[in-house]
Amino acid sequence: MNPKHATTDHPVLDVIAQRYSPYAYEPRGVEPAKLLSCLEAARWAASSYNEQPWRFIVARREDAKEFARMVDCLLEANQAWAKQAGVLMLTVTSRTFSRNGKPNRVCEHDVGLAVGNLCAQATALGLAVHQMAGINLTIARQTYGIPEGFDPVTAIAVGYAADPATADPALAQRDRTPRTRLPLAEIVFAGNWGKSVVL
Repeated sequence: MNPKHATTDHPVLDVIAQRYSPYAYEPRGVEPAKLLSCLEAARWAASSYNEQPWRFIVARREDAKEFARMVDCLLEANQAWAKQAGVLMLTVTSRTFSRNGKPNRVCEHDVGLAVGNLCAQATALGLAVHQMAGINLTIARQTYGIPEGFDPVTAIAVGYAADPATADPALAQRDRTPRTRLPLAEIVFAGNWGKSVVL
């Protein structure tokens, strides 16, 4: 079994157990139909008041000029490996509700839900997704003319995972290390904070 395949304590969907965030990518494009399926999955995520505050800015490696612009929005440590991916994206969120102009406290939560859908769909299609906080927010805003009221949040690499041996040795080790998570007893409470739930 792939060391990145999760060993779960309880049954989960295969796409959840299989999903991981590689650093090693094959330097090839992603088929447009697969990319559109991933974005469609994101489109159908749940959101507060159905606001759908997410926006995605997409750069495909086939368009070298646009891809390079997107790479330049990443912090240097992420540029080194992400430039091999087939697609790079920025996630952007609207901070206010369009229906009344009031602040949307959960806009980033909703972006996360959309990206979660995207990750599940990508995994089902044999693609790998790696999300990044390491972006230059100012450069991203200037590069793409992101208007006031919208803020860049994260970057996403999408593509085909490669043999970890093709990556920088330090990053390759991360790709070989099994995935781990805190046990449910440490993250699920009932009654009071810190009191583990018993089901």
